[in-house]
Amino acid sequence: MSVPPLTILSISEGSSLILLLPSQSAGYIDPGESTAKKTPTMKILVAIKRVVDYAVKIRVKSDKSGVETLNVKMSMNPFCEIALEEALRIKQSGLASEVVAVSMGPSQCVDTLRTGLAMGADRGIHVESTAALYPLTVAKLLKALVDVEKPGVIILGKQAIDDDCNQTGQMVAGLLGWPQGTFASKVLLDTEKQVATVEREVDDGLETLCLDLPAVITTDLRLNQPRYATLPNIMKAKSKVIKKYTPQELNVEVKSDIEIVEVTEPPKRKAGVIVSSVDELIDKLRNEAHVI
Repeated sequence: MSVPPLTILSISEGSSLILLLPSQSAGYIDPGESTAKKTPTMKILVAIKRVVDYAVKIRVKSDKSGVETLNVKMSMNPFCEIALEEALRIKQSGLASEVVAVSMGPSQCVDTLRTGLAMGADRGIHVESTAALYPLTVAKLLKALVDVEKPGVIILGKQAIDDDCNQTGQMVAGLLGWPQGTFASKVLLDTEKQVATVEREVDDGLETLCLDLPAVITTDLRLNQPRYATLPNIMKAKSKVIKKYTPQELNVEVKSDIEIVEVTEPPKRKAGVIVSSVDELIDKLRNEAHVI
């Protein structure tokens, strides 16, 4: 590093010589130091799932093998929307260079990926499979994609509203040997120190975790409010790249570790009863409901 010149403030006969050191010199820039901002290089991988829309009334199949999805409105899992929104905000703050959205399942998942691209993701990856994909298989596929993409952070929704498993994030972190922050309600990244600070809600209040990057983060509902895709961005999303893989190309065997025995609707609730007195209420709670 070159030695900067000293700044002479004033010299006069009978007066003191006042010098400003380099640290005191306003606007001095070391010629050897770059003033340009560092370009972010971290990539964020976001997993998104295609599920039955949250506003649709679920119907069980007649053979009780699952829920009806034929001619049913499908959309992106709400928790995945939150995960994607957080990744986009991190990129907009200048801490990431690229957001890659990943979806797994049948060819219709491309529509869900296009929604993610319209929200702002840079490109998409579709792992096409007609077989049912359960959390452990999804985690293995994500691990294989991490080996290809080399992301600095993986962000997932904490669970999907179709099966409520809440397992994939934890499993992929275990397979990768990465630290994990689940149910995140606040995320702060420090790319210089390579750490992520995750605030999460627990039964006793708020818990704060400091994770070394790379890490896996799963999102809770209170983390953010996802944006809506604008019409110009929907049009731009049509030209964005979606790369296709198969589980075989990623060397992952698709197999079921879970056997679904039967799917049934919850029992219908009985109609409420209006009681005329406190004594009648206590009698029904004691003799009919058997709760007191």
